[in-house]
Amino acid sequence: MLICLKRAYDPPEDNDGLRILVDRLWPRGISKEKLRLDGWEKALAPSSTLRTWFAHEPDKWEAFRHFYLDELNGRGEEATNLLSRAEHSRLTLIYAARDARHNHAIVLKEFLEKMDKDRNK
Repeated sequence: MLICLKRAYDPPEDNDGLRILVDRLWPRGISKEKLRLDGWEKALAPSSTLRTWFAHEPDKWEAFRHFYLDELNGRGEEATNLLSRAEHSRLTLIYAARDARHNHAIVLKEFLEKMDKDRNK
């Protein structure tokens, strides 16, 4: 399975496949029509407490990854459902963060890829 990442503010493309918003909050200033989503998985986003604590500060990145993976381990059912929906197409995780190197979608992508690999052993 191919899982890609894309900012909500980048234009949708035909080859995005299944487009799933993975933020807890709706991206500012963008309409549903412009975003062209196939779903919104709030349950797979970091908790409000963790998101607020992290505040996209790169020096907190490693600790954030650790805490967020702990949260994701408790959301296996939601992750499995998402992987099942995307079983035969590309999955594009849509996020709003400005920082493409330090955001939760990166951690979620790695989590889903590992989960997909483990279930296909």
